[in-house]
Amino acid sequence: MTAAIRKSIKISGACLFFVYMAGLIYFLFLSEEYGRGAAGMAYNYNLCPFREIRRYLTYWEILGFRAVFLNLAGNVIGFMPFGALLPILSRNVRKAWKAVLLSFEVSALIEVSQLIFQVGCFDVDDIILNTLGGLLGYIVFWVTSRWYFRIEKRQ
Repeated sequence: MTAAIRKSIKISGACLFFVYMAGLIYFLFLSEEYGRGAAGMAYNYNLCPFREIRRYLTYWEILGFRAVFLNLAGNVIGFMPFGALLPILSRNVRKAWKAVLLSFEVSALIEVSQLIFQVGCFDVDDIILNTLGGLLGYIVFWVTSRWYFRIEKRQ
């Protein structure tokens, strides 16, 4: 891979990461959808691991597919770009455990911020699901990079 291609990939990755983080911050803290910014509501939080995940899976027929999908898959899918773009931006994050650790740390920071500012809802299950999303995003990066380099070797 030429230096120019590497540079363009890194710049594109940085731009995508910036847009992704801006969207994530807006959705998690500023968007009025899903009760953010709703005045007068009691603040809820969950400190028991797997409680909400189990509740969503047990009562999915009552809660509806949309609610279950948005909560469970949404948290996983929402953090996949983080795990996929981070290794593009920094060679230091090219190991799976580092990408997973950073996904955990950023997710925990977001959840603690939601707890402190009482925006959204602190949920330890969100940290678990977001970390899983970071791992899956890293796997997408890893598979894509292996595939790309395999094609490049043939040429």
